[in-house]
Amino acid sequence: MQRKDFRVVLTGGPGGGKTTAADLYRREIGPQVVIVPESASLLYSGGFPRSSRPAVKKETQKAIYQVQIHLEEVQAAEYESRVLLCDRGTIDGAVYWPGEPSDYFASVGTTLQLELARYDAVLFFETAAIGGISIEGGNPNRIESIEQAVELDRKLRAIWSQHENFIFIAHSTSFLRKVHEGLIKLQEVVGQHLELSRRPFYGQ
Repeated sequence: MQRKDFRVVLTGGPGGGKTTAADLYRREIGPQVVIVPESASLLYSGGFPRSSRPAVKKETQKAIYQVQIHLEEVQAAEYESRVLLCDRGTIDGAVYWPGEPSDYFASVGTTLQLELARYDAVLFFETAAIGGISIEGGNPNRIESIEQAVELDRKLRAIWSQHENFIFIAHSTSFLRKVHEGLIKLQEVVGQHLELSRRPFYGQ
């Protein structure tokens, strides 16, 4: 069955500002926009174990994938025909997987092409670690060093940039300027969708 929602992934290396941008945009636009929370953070904050052992990492990424899939479908069913802002997407796990991305997709029973097709647009927020800026930000689930964040960012960009509607938000020394740029790009993407579908925002 053809889905009625419009899905936008916000992704990028740790400390990129995607979660902040998603929350600000939802607050500005209202109920027409629904956030799909980051499944990894939900699992880790709920007590899901973290380990450096490859076997554990693989099982963890498979669990994150399943939670992400069902979170998206739950939000799509609950909020039919709305804009879903996905805080990361199903493809992110391929970069955190301890092995080749192709092995990750095979392990969860899908392909890169199928997962790219799940989303209508991708906004990539480059990590602040690119500029040597700390990415801690008070998030207890963020354990990557600056060097690891840069490497994750590079790999995520390489795989997500294969999407036909990929939008890159570069690092800026001003976090506010960067988030503002992301909000403008997000408004352009969503605005084009709403214009094509002739579906006005609530309250307009």
